[in-house]
Amino acid sequence: MDNTFILIVGVVAAIAGVVASVAGFGIGSIVTPVLSLYIDTKLAIAAVSIPHFIGSAIRCWTLRKEIDRKILLSFGVTSAVGGLIGAAIYSWIKSPPLKLIFGIILVFAGTMGVTGSIDKLRFHGLSAWMAGAVSGGLGGLVGNQGGIRSAALLGFDLKKSAFIATATAIGLLVDIVRIPIYLLFQIDSINRVWTFVIVASIGVVVGTIAGMCLLKSIDERVFKRVVSATIIILGGWMLYQAFY
Repeated sequence: MDNTFILIVGVVAAIAGVVASVAGFGIGSIVTPVLSLYIDTKLAIAAVSIPHFIGSAIRCWTLRKEIDRKILLSFGVTSAVGGLIGAAIYSWIKSPPLKLIFGIILVFAGTMGVTGSIDKLRFHGLSAWMAGAVSGGLGGLVGNQGGIRSAALLGFDLKKSAFIATATAIGLLVDIVRIPIYLLFQIDSINRVWTFVIVASIGVVVGTIAGMCLLKSIDERVFKRVVSATIIILGGWMLYQAFY
């Protein structure tokens, strides 16, 4: 393995850990494309799910008192179910069309967040369950659920700590149901890239701890704009990948 590339993966994973602690997503979205430069994209998705789980577990434990349990038990549960279904069929779906659709959705949702239009959108009852199922399904298929999950969570009236805590708890649920699927189909391949998995995990831990400190300094009034801008960037990157 190229030692330089391994170092790059570790640095990128640390940056992703910081972003995830501030925006509620970022580990899969940032590390997966980088890792896929060296290995197959589907294998990269499966491999990154492990450091993603570790980072989510750290954030979830740190912010456990801020979790909105009502949203977790509605939006979160259907998100996990959708993630399971998506992960089960992801190996039969071609990536480019999915990335195109995913990118358009993210850019649209992020733009609504930046302009403040999303403040008029609120999920309640059935709509919360449906939003969770859709975001979970897309996440399982593409391996980047965090962006669309955070976009959907902007439709709930949550303070920044509750937003990150709830998004993280849902992400952890999704990891719990999707990782066994990835391991079932990719265990031999993952064993061959354990160096990347370990280095990425270390980077994510370092970045997550740093990001949790940074989150405290972000003004509550601009928090949603920061998340929305990050979602737009992710959407633009997904569109680029779809076309090029």
